[in-house]
Amino acid sequence: MNYEKLLISPDASVKKALQQLDETAEKILLVSHNKTLLGVLTDGDIRRWILKNGNLNDPVRFVMNANPIVITPEYIKDAKKLMNDKKVEALPVVNAEFEIVDIVFRYEDIDQKREFQSINNPVVIMAGGKGSRLYPITKVLPKPLIPIGEIPIVERIINNFTKYGCKDFYLTVNYKKNMIKAYFGEVNKDYTLTYVEEEIPLGTAGSLSYLREKIKTTFFMSNCDILVEGNYYDMLKYHRINKNKITIITSVKNYVIPYGIVEVGATSSVNNILEKPEYNFLVNTGFYIIEPETLDAIPNNTPYNITDLISSCLANGYKVGTFPVSEKSWLDMGQFEEMRKMIGRLEK
Repeated sequence: MNYEKLLISPDASVKKALQQLDETAEKILLVSHNKTLLGVLTDGDIRRWILKNGNLNDPVRFVMNANPIVITPEYIKDAKKLMNDKKVEALPVVNAEFEIVDIVFRYEDIDQKREFQSINNPVVIMAGGKGSRLYPITKVLPKPLIPIGEIPIVERIINNFTKYGCKDFYLTVNYKKNMIKAYFGEVNKDYTLTYVEEEIPLGTAGSLSYLREKIKTTFFMSNCDILVEGNYYDMLKYHRINKNKITIITSVKNYVIPYGIVEVGATSSVNNILEKPEYNFLVNTGFYIIEPETLDAIPNNTPYNITDLISSCLANGYKVGTFPVSEKSWLDMGQFEEMRKMIGRLEK
């Protein structure tokens, strides 16, 4: 690719770097001044910064790796071996003056990628809700079967996991469950799909109580109306290294207040006016990695939410962590406008 799209100033904000990473989709930026390489910045560097409560408005020079692994043009033939040895996905190519002349990537075909990053953990997809925010569409179709392009959202979720080797899926169903079963009855599957049937709506986690004796290892859980783009292998590795009981996959969301905000003092006098201030938050995407022993806290046949399970873990001293992804890595179709955005992104 054109490496110039990856160049970023050391004074650019971390927030700008996040946006640029989304646009280039290469997970690395080259921090430079007049094409002289000063450092590299990856999505992992930014994730660690966020988890340390770093300010997204700070310059990237605070976050970058100032001692990156590089290669010179005459040794490009050795780039693949060097990237494999150092476990990096890209190498800046620099001349004797440390000026950037190119970048090489360790692109792998899908078979190599699966061998290197294969996982085979169970996946639970919560698909029992009525999808009331998408009425009147969901009066006709259950939310999991709403097509995004030509493929229902729930099938897209399954496809994302099968790319990483997952074969064992559980689908919690209630509303219009026979339509969901009929659809998957016609799908040629190279995975197993087990239905978890709710007799009454059990909230965002209550149906997990049915899986206590069935799931004995770390599992993924996803709402049926979201897609998270990312490396599921890396997410699982992070969860295990940090010994979390639950890892919440979060997204960085930037909100702009479209008005001037007036700050008033004790005497009703104006202290300050903030013109269209911006705020950044880590938002729950509805995608989780969960240890099976946490399911013991869920009552039988009782409405119970994932927030209740998280609160229970925290109350018992269990570790709950978060794995942040960028705003564009999370697609949510829970509302009409978000659904239109999702269709637009996937069509591109």
